[in-house]
Amino acid sequence: MEIRKNWTLEEVSSIYHSPILDLVYRAATVHRHYHDAQEVQVCTLLSIKTGGCPEDCAYCSQSVKYQTGVEVHKLLPIQEVLQKAEEAKASGSTRFCMGAAWREVRDNKDFDKVIEMVKGINEMGLEVCCTLGMLTTEQAQRLKEAGLYAYNHNLDTSENYYDEIISTRKFQDRLETIGNVNKAGISVCSGGIIGLGETDDDRISMLHTLATLPTQPESVPVNALVSIEGTPLEDQKRVSVWDMLRMIATARILMPLAMVRLSAGRLEMTLEEQAMCFLAGANSIFAGDKLLTTPNPESDMDKKMFGLLGLKPREAFKNEQSREVVEN
Repeated sequence: MEIRKNWTLEEVSSIYHSPILDLVYRAATVHRHYHDAQEVQVCTLLSIKTGGCPEDCAYCSQSVKYQTGVEVHKLLPIQEVLQKAEEAKASGSTRFCMGAAWREVRDNKDFDKVIEMVKGINEMGLEVCCTLGMLTTEQAQRLKEAGLYAYNHNLDTSENYYDEIISTRKFQDRLETIGNVNKAGISVCSGGIIGLGETDDDRISMLHTLATLPTQPESVPVNALVSIEGTPLEDQKRVSVWDMLRMIATARILMPLAMVRLSAGRLEMTLEEQAMCFLAGANSIFAGDKLLTTPNPESDMDKKMFGLLGLKPREAFKNEQSREVVEN
């Protein structure tokens, strides 16, 4: 099975629209060729700076434009973040992600503190990830030198639909930051959200953009919108499991080496629905009681699910080993 980066929109559309059971079977076959199907990467996401964001992302509770009841707090102390990382490691997480509600990274004392957090978490043997907004090449290089393993910067939706969801930045800004991260040698984590009012064509376009990047993302989060009161999308209905399966399975076929992450919206899914997503190629989850500002399944529930489905946590830094095998 070759790894392609020259997918056409027509090919992606054909995969996405194929009969659902055929699609899941094909994705499961690809998944088992490149990954241990029993392994699932367990990640913990911590909001290290919450609320007060100047952006107007229509889905987000942290924007200053909306009244959502989210309590604003400044950057957490370094020691508190390191303690949270230790707790995450003890509960089975191998990747620790830090999110800050910034539009872009600024070269100031807060960024210096984030650098220290990255160093400390890297020394614990955890894969450390950040999502801090837009990033210059120099800032990406500083993070890389501190030991950052991955940087999350989601496309959110298609280029055509992007302006309907966000007006405070452009789709091209997202691609530029992804390029800067890639140049610094940091793994790219980039996916999107479904349930924003987009069409199937928008979903197909977003997946096509991700799959045809010069370097495919190492991680692809697939998020189902969790509608939040006070945001413009508060009345959006929950997407169906069939929509999630189509996204996950198509992402797995297009980007065989990627960790496909079952992300936001997992709390609303039954165990059976989550099991289908794992069958379709999802091999990464967020654990812990909160996903930035929205609820997430508790870790003991996930442990029960892992036991029932015969799943096991994936060890840290395994992607580097598997890529070396493929490239050599």
